[in-house]
Amino acid sequence: MKWNQLYSMWKSNEFKQVGSVYIQYPLYLQGGEYITIGKNFGCDQRLRLDVIDAFLGDKFNPQLRIGDNVSIQKDCHIGAINKIVIGNGVLLASKVYISDHFHGEITKEALLLPPSQRKLYSKGPVIIEDNVWLGEGVVVLSGVTIGKNSIIGSNAVVTKSIPRNSVAGGNPARIIREIN
Repeated sequence: MKWNQLYSMWKSNEFKQVGSVYIQYPLYLQGGEYITIGKNFGCDQRLRLDVIDAFLGDKFNPQLRIGDNVSIQKDCHIGAINKIVIGNGVLLASKVYISDHFHGEITKEALLLPPSQRKLYSKGPVIIEDNVWLGEGVVVLSGVTIGKNSIIGSNAVVTKSIPRNSVAGGNPARIIREIN
């Protein structure tokens, strides 16, 4: 416990801006200078934050903003070249993957290259509004907004925006219920 408090203070220096945080060891971090974190943030072991400003000769202006009272469980991965915003009061269960980019556009030319040699491509930012709960193993892809107070069921793959006050699940994710 004491070790993680010291680790949290040490890692806090690597972010652009940070409120009060509790970071469990280990945190895998790239591009901390593009990340802002609000108050009362907590993450469990093996959180991976990849905020990438250059790849294969392309330059990006990435940003990752995490709001207040956000809790992230074990083994989550967040990757940004564009913009990812995680609102206040958001809960990410274990093994959640959020990315605002892909390895290459889906074109004939891109498919001639191995995936690791394709240029990074973003369809747009990922916005996760306030009080959203993402269940175990959820994947959120580029160009998606998940509306306030929504719940995304375990193992869902979110490829399109989800309106506020919704429960969604499946692959691809679809609305199961609206909460009025």
